[in-house]
Amino acid sequence: MDINTTMGASDKAQLDNMVNTFNKTVDAERGGRTASHELGKDDFLKILVAQVTNQDPTSPLENTEFIAQMAQFSTLEQMTNMSQNFEKLSSLMNTVEAQSTLGKSVELDLGDTTTTGVVEAATRGTRPQVKVNGAYYDMEKIISVYGE
Repeated sequence: MDINTTMGASDKAQLDNMVNTFNKTVDAERGGRTASHELGKDDFLKILVAQVTNQDPTSPLENTEFIAQMAQFSTLEQMTNMSQNFEKLSSLMNTVEAQSTLGKSVELDLGDTTTTGVVEAATRGTRPQVKVNGAYYDMEKIISVYGE
């Protein structure tokens, strides 16, 4: 008895979509937060509080040093807020792009083959998907969009 170990393009696309859907669910359950090796504003504030708490009473932190650190903290907070706003804007733009394909014919690249169909539905978010021929595909799979 022979076992077929190769996967067709349609099966691969369906599996990719199932994995992406699962990953979105896992990310949502974790609150959308991923592990990072970077310091954030909370970390900076903790370091600053620890520094002030543990400073040498005979040689306290100079005013200019303290002001400089507070300015850095303020800048970091503003950059974090801007980054979050850019992420929201990007998500909105991606959603609008996906919704603009509703009802239109599209050609999809499935790796070793292509397929065409009409976009039946679209999801929202940073990585929206479109539903074509009953299956969801990432927007990145779209090669071309044709009029209604």
